Amino acid sequence: MARPHIEPFCDRDVAFKKMSLAGFGNGMHYKMLSFDPDTGACSMSVQLDNGYRRAPGFSWSEVEMMVIEGELTVGGRTCRKGHYFYVPAGYALPEISTQDGCLLLFLTNTGEPSHQESDSHHALAQTDLYHDVDSYMDIPWALGNVTKPSVANGCLIKLLNFNPISQAMTFLYCMTPNFSQDNISYHDCAEESYHLWGTSWMMQFGNLPTGGYFWRPAYINHGAFASEFGCIALGRVDSKLFNHFHYNPWTTPQENRERSAARLYKRDPLLYRWAVSQNHNHPHSPQDFEDTMSRRGAEQGHDNEHKTDGSRHDHWHGHNHYDDGSAYKH
Repeated sequence: MARPHIEPFCDRDVAFKKMSLAGFGNGMHYKMLSFDPDTGACSMSVQLDNGYRRAPGFSWSEVEMMVIEGELTVGGRTCRKGHYFYVPAGYALPEISTQDGCLLLFLTNTGEPSHQESDSHHALAQTDLYHDVDSYMDIPWALGNVTKPSVANGCLIKLLNFNPISQAMTFLYCMTPNFSQDNISYHDCAEESYHLWGTSWMMQFGNLPTGGYFWRPAYINHGAFASEFGCIALGRVDSKLFNHFHYNPWTTPQENRERSAARLYKRDPLLYRWAVSQNHNHPHSPQDFEDTMSRRGAEQGHDNEHKTDGSRHDHWHGHNHYDDGSAYKH
């Protein structure tokens, strides 16, 4: 992703702006937390005014939402503080409204915010991926050891969304009172966090209070960490989370990248040598044969239900599967 490093930032320090994009109606205001200039994907805190209504419809980007304060009515169902939504692109939500106003965290992952009025899903929407949950009441806290090596004791999580292909995750995490961890960390993925409540401290960036936010690209040093009274935050990573711990605060992102590559070489030397050899240096990644292999029961010669990731695979990749001059085209 092309979002720049933003840390620390607190949305309480800036004013709301009026949302003027088509489809969102009157009474929606936003504070931009981070923005990808290449795709338009962004993270915003959003204020909906008393009496706000949005017609049924879908977004051209997948969207994640969290109710921070107040109540949001979705299709006649009241969703309160802590309610989380994962909405695939093209999935039509019913009318949303709020009687007394509410504050939301609003995240678009693959494009700019959009709203296409519709009573039905887009034909290509992965409707089975939609889910919403009262994250405060209906999911128990679990140990924070979702990856090894793990964070120190006292950091707990609630997993909200997981992509089985990229291993990207969205989760709530909390630091219990007097939590601390004395080492420095970086990751091979971008990391994002919004403080729903409480304050944490980080050696490089100081205190991050309620409303505090960061977008941290891969290989940026961060830590040590602490929280005197505890905090609760929503966190996201855009691919597999691995904690590279160390104790040198002066290393650069380039040095951290090289260390990650060196660790890959030690762990998987044959894979590393193959991947970086001149004849196998694929800028867009090598081909996964399971993504393109022929399937029995194909529709028009292709099976568009790839089962390995547990979700529908839409077969159009922007190219045709035929040779020039062939009579067989689709």
